[in-house]
Amino acid sequence: MIPQDKDDAPKPRPEKSALALWRDILLIATLIISGLYAGAGFLMPLTLAALIFVLITALSDRIGSATIGTWHPPQWLSYLLGTAAAFMGLFAVTYVLASQASQFARALPGYEAQMDNALARIAGLLGEGVVAFIRTNVIQIDMSRVAVSALGSAGSFLGSFFLICLYVVFMIGERAAFGIKIERAAQDPVLRQDIREISDAISTSLQRYVSVKSMVSLLTAVLCYAVFRLLGLEFAETWAVLTFALNFIPSIGSVLAVILPALVALIQFETFAPFLVITLGCGTVQFLIGNILDPALTGRSLNLSTFMVILALTFWSAIWGLLGAFMSVPLTVCILIIFAQIPAMRPLAILMSKDGRLTDTADRHTDPA
Repeated sequence: MIPQDKDDAPKPRPEKSALALWRDILLIATLIISGLYAGAGFLMPLTLAALIFVLITALSDRIGSATIGTWHPPQWLSYLLGTAAAFMGLFAVTYVLASQASQFARALPGYEAQMDNALARIAGLLGEGVVAFIRTNVIQIDMSRVAVSALGSAGSFLGSFFLICLYVVFMIGERAAFGIKIERAAQDPVLRQDIREISDAISTSLQRYVSVKSMVSLLTAVLCYAVFRLLGLEFAETWAVLTFALNFIPSIGSVLAVILPALVALIQFETFAPFLVITLGCGTVQFLIGNILDPALTGRSLNLSTFMVILALTFWSAIWGLLGAFMSVPLTVCILIIFAQIPAMRPLAILMSKDGRLTDTADRHTDPA
């Protein structure tokens, strides 16, 4: 028997190596998704605290870069002012929701009584077929159960508020030491540089997204609140807060922020004029800010395709519910940046991107030149 030469020995086929790689990726992805779903009670407050910490960091950095003559605010003062501004905003949101939740629950029977008048006006405008559909699919909903569910969700958020604040405080205290610990933990200089580049890219993108989105959502809420107050819409403060919050949900959030107060105006008032004013006025505000101001301020820091935004919204909503919808974009941006730094996952990052071009950091990392 003639012995085989070493060069003639069978070599592993590339197809098998690629298949094994994707098998491992799918297995890891399955485990991660299962962990995200099972640990939602722990991970959701922690993730929300991380986003609030990013907002505080962006505010403190902006305050620290300001100058009054030749005086620069010290770092401790920048953090103090940034933290105070962020927590005052959170407290204002929770205070409005908590103070008006009980009033809204007491007003529900009155809204049910006014629904008949609204349906009569709709029947005169759109016909009895539409009214029959509304009566079948909307009127039969147990509004008291919906109110109890909404109040329970609000109470759960308020119960987690202290825990979130505690997380944020410790994150602020650990910010300086965390970078030092990463430097000492990564012994390999290349790995240390990769971790530094990934963390810097994620921090820059998230700070820009959270700060710009917060400012744009606040401007939208203020303008819509002016419309609500001008019309005398009940619970105008609540609808303004919901407008601010819903603007963080991509695509459908701004639509819901217009539809919900418009339907309440249709029930509250005797004419269609307030309904049309809210629909056209707030809809115009949402369109102009969402399609002109927001993209201009955000730029390429969130290089996600439109389809990827919708897919991320669906995925995170299925995993973490409503809170997952709020955090879907920043979480997906983190995943894209990490994928861009891994050569095997870079093609997937390119598919997730808006124009096929990744960040300069990723290009330097993968370009041998």
